[in-house]
This record gives sequence, C-alpha cells and structure tokens, in this order.
Amino acid sequence: MEEFIVNLTGGALDNLNYFWIILFMAIESSFIPFPSEVVMIPAAYMAAEKGEMNIPMIILCGTIGALIGALVNYTLAYFLGRPIVYKFANSRFGHMCLIDQEKVEKAEAYFDKHGVISTLIGRMIPAIRQLISIPAGLAKMNIWKFMIYTSLGAGVWNAILVGIGIVFHTQIGKDELIGIISHYSHIIGVAAIILVIGIIAFLVYQGTKKNK
Repeated sequence: MEEFIVNLTGGALDNLNYFWIILFMAIESSFIPFPSEVVMIPAAYMAAEKGEMNIPMIILCGTIGALIGALVNYTLAYFLGRPIVYKFANSRFGHMCLIDQEKVEKAEAYFDKHGVISTLIGRMIPAIRQLISIPAGLAKMNIWKFMIYTSLGAGVWNAILVGIGIVFHTQIGKDELIGIISHYSHIIGVAAIILVIGIIAFLVYQGTKKNK
C-alpha cells in the first residue's frame, strides 16, 4: 500500500497534497480498507517538513475523505440490504477489497451492541473503523446522526495521527518514514487508541472533579 500511495502521488511524498489526502482517506474509509496511518502521518510529516500544507486543513481534508468513503458504504448497505452485502463480502471481489463475512459480522455485532454511538467510537478501532458504516446503513440509521458521529470520530482519529506525524518529523528521516509506518502500523494504531482512551478518561475525571 505504501508503494501504491507513493506511485499515485508522482513517485514522491513531496507531491502529497490536499486532493490526495481526501482521495486516499475516502478509499481507506470505503470498501478497500487500509491503514489511515500511511496517509495522515506522512501528510503531517510533510507539512512540518515543507510548510506548504496547513495542519488544520490536513485534518479537515482527512475527515472529509473519511466521511465520503463512509457514506459510500452506508448508502450501498442502506439500499442493497443484508443479503447482497453479505454476498459481496463472500465474493472474490469482496476478498480482493479485503472484506469478508467475518469482518462484516464483527462490525455488525459491534453496532448492535453499542448502537448509533458506535459510528463515533468505532472510527477509532482497527478492523472496525472502516466497516462500521455498513451496519449503520443496514440498520437505516438517521443519515444526519451518522454524518455527525462519523465526522467527529474521524476528526479525533485524524488529529491524533497528525500529532504523531509531527513528532515523527523530529525523530526520523523522510526516507525511513513510509517503511516505519507500514511495519509498525498496528503498534501505532494501538498507541493512538491508548491516547484516545487517556484523553477521554482525563476529560471524564475533570468533569467529575468539577461537579464535586
């Protein structure tokens, strides 16, 4: 996937821009899931490196792309229904898109357990985040709630990845960046989740302390 991104951007991370961020994140959030780390972290790194992109705009573009991709899944699931969605998941093309019945069932079980809020929380959980929009569509969740929760969840996740990219700029060279992200994407994802949990716990603690 790292080669795919580098090739599409003209053979160099220097060519990564807002358009590519939106496009890659839309793909990442739809039915061709891959780690968002390989998009958002390099974008933030290059913003810190060259100063040609704005950090808030990177987060915004990443969130717009994620919402577009999520809406694709939501719309298809909404109108096609469960039998066709699962037929696609079991097809050869579905497997080529890295989707199978087990992954869809896992996302649907998570949605059934947590309800509409799962479209926010699920955006930060690996193996769930890209597919959580499918059960939302199958359940015919209100589209405005879906868009709000998806945007909030994607925005928080992207902001954390951007922060990691800025830190990486001070620690590793550009030539090593993509290789390190690809090799340690799972660890980076877990670290980001821990950071999200830490932030939420801190905010809850502050709120409880204030009420007391």
